[in-house]
Order: sequence, then structure tokens, then C-alpha cells
Amino acid sequence: MPELVVTALLAPSRLTLKLLRAFMWSLVFSAALVAAAVYGCIALTHVLCRPRRGCCGRPRRIPPACLSDPALGEHRFLTLKSSGIRLHYVSAGRGNGPLMLFLHGFPENWFSWRYQLREFQSRFHVVAVDLRGYGSSDAPKDVDCYTIDLLMADIQDVILGLGYSKCILVSHDWGALLAWNFSIYYPSLVERMVVVSAAPMSVYQDYAMRHIGQFFRSNYVFLFQLPWLPEKLLSMSDFQILKTTLTHYKRGIPHLSPSELDAFLYDFSQPGGLTGPLNYYRNIFRNFPLEPQELATPTLLLWGEKDTYFDQGLVGAISSRFVPGRLEAHILPDMGHWIPQSHPKEMHEYMWAFLQDLLD
Repeated sequence: MPELVVTALLAPSRLTLKLLRAFMWSLVFSAALVAAAVYGCIALTHVLCRPRRGCCGRPRRIPPACLSDPALGEHRFLTLKSSGIRLHYVSAGRGNGPLMLFLHGFPENWFSWRYQLREFQSRFHVVAVDLRGYGSSDAPKDVDCYTIDLLMADIQDVILGLGYSKCILVSHDWGALLAWNFSIYYPSLVERMVVVSAAPMSVYQDYAMRHIGQFFRSNYVFLFQLPWLPEKLLSMSDFQILKTTLTHYKRGIPHLSPSELDAFLYDFSQPGGLTGPLNYYRNIFRNFPLEPQELATPTLLLWGEKDTYFDQGLVGAISSRFVPGRLEAHILPDMGHWIPQSHPKEMHEYMWAFLQDLLD
């Protein structure tokens, strides 16, 4: 068929897609402005209630001692083959078994896996990375340096750079979004997955379009589409919004000590420390609309019944995309979003059972 005819036949579809994307972006930025107004009021309230803290975050000069706890492992750096970016990671138990690679979420870093590093280093080589833009890892400034494709290439380079051909991939929140995608595009590198509190992007997209309440649960995503303003709002009153997110008596991490809280705030308080992590969100709508994808990697999915940010119904939506027999899903009663830190004992029990056949 002549190229001109093919172009003419495809023109209506291409135009429709462009109009759909334009409409989507208009909705996203409208929601972003509303979210900015709401979070602006919240941040201003924090400043007025705590005037001595001022409008800016206080840079932490000395990292808290818990970040250098030798029981958690050795601190190392790996230069990635694809990009030349240098990632920081903490490693323990090398030679004890298969690679167990941990991917953290926001607003966290490698330290969010402290309980799992202690628990599994006797039978696995456990590695918790600071993802690109976080902590001591390199943090490019350009938004385009945080696309899903580049972040997946980082994971591939970590696995191969550590000398392995596959891994057990354990992930939470943003790390889980990356893990879902990674298992689809690099299935040979993932032997098993453990996913906590996150859905594949295509599942989230379809579910949120049908359940408007999910958009309200994830309202912060729209705020983070804006340049520079989210960094300013999150840092006001010495990062009070982040403090509340992590320590709220209902929605936060129970019994988080001041030192453990500072283990997260230390990195974000450094100059430009929030921009890299927020750039993940600024790429989240780049590939809309997403095509449905079949999921086949053997996966343990743990979901908190009281998760503030993600609806329980997403578990069923995830299950519908799986090859039968490949997903083991559990909705955990009375647990929220931060299961690796809030209920590590329960998480470890599920993980040991799920991985037992690999150890026999």
C-alpha cells in the first residue's frame, strides 16, 4: 500500500491520540493548580503554627548515626554501564545465597529496608540501593533523566554490575512501580518479586479512570507536576509536610524515632535534595495512555487494608492481569502503606514462605 495512503488512513487515529493527550494534560495541570492551592494552605499553616522554623528547611549537617549502623551492611558505590551514573547501595551477606535487591519509595531511601537487610542477609546477598536522584547516588537535574526507561536500565545495570544474571526483586511504592515495569521488559532478570503497596502503571491508570476516589487518594501526584513549587512547599517549616507524612499517628510509620526520621530528612535537606525524587513524578504521565500488559513473574503482593494512598480494589485489578497461578496476594488487616517499616515481622513471615522452595 502506498505510503501516502497509509498516512491518510492513520491520520484520524493520530489526531485523536493528540487530542486525548492534550485533554489529559489540561486536566492534569488544572488538578495541579488546585493541589498547589491546598498544599500551599497546609504549608502556610505549618509556618504560622511554628514561626521559629521559618519558611525554609534546615539543612542537616551531620548524617544520623543509624545510617552507618554496621549491622545493616557495607556502603558501596556502583558506576552504571548504560549511563555512567554512580549509585550508592548497602550490601550484606554476599556469598550467602541469591541476590535480593530492594527498591525504595518516596519519601524514603535505602534505610527504609533496614529490617529486611537484617532479616535476610543470612540466606541471601541483600542489596538496598539509593535510586537515581536519592541520597548519595548521583542526581541529574534534568527531568528527562528520570524516565521509566532510564530507571529500568539502572536496575538492569545494578543486577549485572553486581555479577548476577537474575535476582529476587523486593519493592515498595515508587520502587514497586519500577519493579512491575522491569518484570515485564526484563523478565529473565527477575526470578521472583515481592511487591508492597503499589500497582503497575497501566493497572493504576485504568482503575483510576473508573474509580475517581483513587485520584483523591493520590492528589499529591498532581502537585508534583509543577516546577520548583513542590520543593518549596515540602521544605517549609523544616519539612513539616514530609514529617507529617512519615510520622502521622494514623497514616505514618508507627514508632519512628527522631534519628530514623532524620535518616530520611538528611538527604532531602541537602541543596536540590528533593528535585531528583520529584522528577520521577514529573514523568509519570509521559506515556499516557498505556496499553494493558500481561503479568507473569511469580509475585508476592502485600497490601495494607488501611493504605491511605492506594485503594484496596487495585489488588483485584492487578490479579486480573496475571497469568493464573503466578500471583500470591494478601490484604493485611489493620496495616497501612508503610508495611516494610511498620510491620516487618509479618512481612518477613510471608516472604520466607514465598521463597522457601528457592532455599531447599
